[in-house]
Amino acid sequence: MSYELIAVLMFSSMMLMLITGQRVFGAIGFIAVIAALLLWGDRGGFDLGFSAAMKLMKWYPLLTLPMFIFMGYVLSESKIADDLYRMFHVWMGGLRGGLAIGTIGLMVLISAMNGLSVAGMAIGSTIALPELLKRGYDKRMVTGVVQAGSSLGILVPPSVVLVLYAMIARQPVGQLWLAGVIPGLMMASLFVIYIVVRCRINPVLGPFLPAEERNLPRAEKLRLLRAGLLPVIIFAVMMVPFVKGWTSLVESSAIGAIAAFVAAVLKGRMTKEVFENSVRNTLGITCMFMWIILAALAFGAVFDGLGAVKAIEGLFTEKLNLNPWTILILMQLSFLLMGTFLDDTAMLVIVAPLYVPLVGALGFDLIWYGILYTITTQIAYMTPPFGYNLFLMRAMAPPEITLRDIYASILPFVGIMALALVLVMAFPNIALWLPDYVYNKP
Repeated sequence: MSYELIAVLMFSSMMLMLITGQRVFGAIGFIAVIAALLLWGDRGGFDLGFSAAMKLMKWYPLLTLPMFIFMGYVLSESKIADDLYRMFHVWMGGLRGGLAIGTIGLMVLISAMNGLSVAGMAIGSTIALPELLKRGYDKRMVTGVVQAGSSLGILVPPSVVLVLYAMIARQPVGQLWLAGVIPGLMMASLFVIYIVVRCRINPVLGPFLPAEERNLPRAEKLRLLRAGLLPVIIFAVMMVPFVKGWTSLVESSAIGAIAAFVAAVLKGRMTKEVFENSVRNTLGITCMFMWIILAALAFGAVFDGLGAVKAIEGLFTEKLNLNPWTILILMQLSFLLMGTFLDDTAMLVIVAPLYVPLVGALGFDLIWYGILYTITTQIAYMTPPFGYNLFLMRAMAPPEITLRDIYASILPFVGIMALALVLVMAFPNIALWLPDYVYNKP
């Protein structure tokens, strides 16, 4: 059997297992170890899993994962995120569409606190969405705002998904995070521009907040501002030393976790329940990601041994005579297709062993490609009919928001995100300027 046929058989077997509902790490790891046993015998099969485990345990930057997840859950469980929305509620309520704009700001900061799109969706749908509907905002517009804003969690640092990409692509996590800053803020700005323009054209979509709710005493407004900016201060305390080169990435993550814990204690919100929930959720998500990385490393090792990447590269460039940009676009389209039934981590670990080396062989920057992958999966999350975020929103949204509303709400935001993707593809320095400036400055 040719190596190419073995690679196709591995992929098809893995996809079949995923379709039957098997866990992602179980399907990928099982196929990897079985393939290794059949190809290289008992010794090769057992060594593969052991080597992947040792590589995972020796990867020092992985320590950032539980730190950032713990930080996000402490800020969420202690209701510090609620203070943040209350600040946006009062300070931006005097603008048409101001609460929707504040929701985008909330999502950006939640993303910077947690790094997971699910956390942003949960907070946006439980805190922001009921308030927006109560204030007479158009339900389709604000449903789209919450979904689009929550997707920023996998792009704005500290993105947990980019940690996974860094492990598989063997790229520095810090550079990937910095590469996501400008594209993430650009996308958030495009969302805000869309809200402003649409509410100016049709003011009914985003009415003013009633005067009695926003005309608070100056002292109360300043108190809300201090409370709401606390997550920003925690993020700055964590990231500034890292950007300045004073601390390593792991040390900065520890600073962030400690700062969030101390803030919750000082505000009197670090109860036993908050601490237990934060630790339990951190442990669960960290273990999930570690199993996925372990399976991806084993699967990638088999592909390296087969030489499948070189075979696929030869197929595209020599037999089909496709240019590198055409191949890259086809890769992104495949992510859009897979995103209709898989989440971002599953998509990455399934195709990364094939795509990442191929992208490098084609001459593209792997840091830049990590941002392209992330934006594409954001779009795939929200593309009807089976986008991951669409059904997540359906589960969390109030009863008056139907599945039809959710589908209709997301179309303008998908268009905006596609525009952002095209801009980053056409102008790579949007993603690469900041990491180049920080890491290569004299």
